[in-house]
Amino acid sequence: MTENQFFPAIGQLAHSADAISGNALENGTQDDDRPLEEVQSLCMQCGEQGITRMMLTSIPYFKEVIVMSFRCEHCGATNNEIQSAGTIKAEGVLYTLKVLHYADLDRQIVRSEACTVEIPDFELQLPPARGQLTTVEGLLRDIAADLSSDQPVRRILDEAAYTKIQQIIDGIRGVLGDEEEVEDEAGETGPVSAAAEKNKDDPVKKAITIKLDDPSGNSFAEFFGSISDPKWTFKTYARNAEQNRALGLIPPEEHSTEREGASEADGEGAQGTNEEVYEFTGVCSRCARPLVTRMKNVSIPYFKDTLIMSTNCENCGYRDNEVKSGAAISEKGKRITLRIEDREDLSRDILKSETCGLTIPEIDLALQPGTLGGRFTTVEGILEQVYEELSEKVYTAGDSSTMVDEDRQKFQNFLKQLKEITNAQKPFTLVLDDPLANSYLQNLYAPDPDPNMEIVAYERTWQQNEELGLNDMKVENYTADDANETKEEKRTEEVTS
Repeated sequence: MTENQFFPAIGQLAHSADAISGNALENGTQDDDRPLEEVQSLCMQCGEQGITRMMLTSIPYFKEVIVMSFRCEHCGATNNEIQSAGTIKAEGVLYTLKVLHYADLDRQIVRSEACTVEIPDFELQLPPARGQLTTVEGLLRDIAADLSSDQPVRRILDEAAYTKIQQIIDGIRGVLGDEEEVEDEAGETGPVSAAAEKNKDDPVKKAITIKLDDPSGNSFAEFFGSISDPKWTFKTYARNAEQNRALGLIPPEEHSTEREGASEADGEGAQGTNEEVYEFTGVCSRCARPLVTRMKNVSIPYFKDTLIMSTNCENCGYRDNEVKSGAAISEKGKRITLRIEDREDLSRDILKSETCGLTIPEIDLALQPGTLGGRFTTVEGILEQVYEELSEKVYTAGDSSTMVDEDRQKFQNFLKQLKEITNAQKPFTLVLDDPLANSYLQNLYAPDPDPNMEIVAYERTWQQNEELGLNDMKVENYTADDANETKEEKRTEEVTS
């Protein structure tokens, strides 16, 4: 039996359920023919027996999941949960959503049991909890409901905590467009929702940012249109040892031993043993076996010194490479524009740093800084990596209530165009924008100017410096400032006393 037969699309399950419900009374239904598995479960509220239904399905643009729903007919208690049916991914994922309009509240969210939800605007962070398949609006309403449940008691015991939490609740209701709570005829209070009356294109009263950080890589946030959605960003990152231990990939005993060996190796590298290639012991993110990461300082002609790190696991075959700048921070940013016309241009070496954004205007491709990390490869190689990431993480088949055929066709056309430019079937423009000027694109005519390449140096904006942490960075006379601050603090204490 194939994987698609185990995890059919939601549309196929709906058709099967309709067919069975129509013939159930006449012919009877076999348990093997049901699209849902049903088991009796104990209700934790009333102690009676309820029913848990489990459905194996695939979510378009994501992966296979197990959806579970519980309902007790005696007390009406309900609960639902979602679990990943796949393996833990090689890298963690970080999704960032900007909720600016009411339409953004309809974005689908898959939250795994290892996912942390953060809303910086409210200084709110939700630790990993049970898996959940919902929307942005559903997530916000669940947060507001959970925070509101103990507010009457909190108001009496800790008024300061009550005030802070109430500000978060009011802020969430402002995003949702809910009015103040009113009392109904039954004496119960609840918010009056105005979101349904709003136009989807209208802006929300308070714009917020939602971040989904999942070390297991099994969470997902929906984008609108294509991955160039300006309100949606997606990044992958390598898990650290603590995250691997939390996911059960590294036993605690092996973790402590391996980290001691890694510290010794790090110490030798920091002291400098005059070796050309440095080696650091570590743990494979896939099989949790020991491996070695090698680092070398490489001087790229007509550019600057660069640190290249290579990881190779001899046990499972996992390989990865990363590039870091080995020079000082440049005073200006750099934008490189290359017109690619034939396959020879695809063989150019390219160094894309972590702070570099990549754009191809002809196919509306825009990779935000941090996507794919640092890479030292060729133009063809980085395009193939982009295609593999999208074809693996985004499903173009399946059925979804929130996805129309037009959007699916647009994305399929986008992948087709990306494959065409990867094979140099038509000319296109490649733009690298790096505010730290740590990216590089090979000039085939060096040291003479390349007629197809344009390099522009520009002044970084205050916002770019803020994101890079340069506004608060000071490397000169900082000891004098610390001494002055200490004197001012002592003087203030003397005046106060």
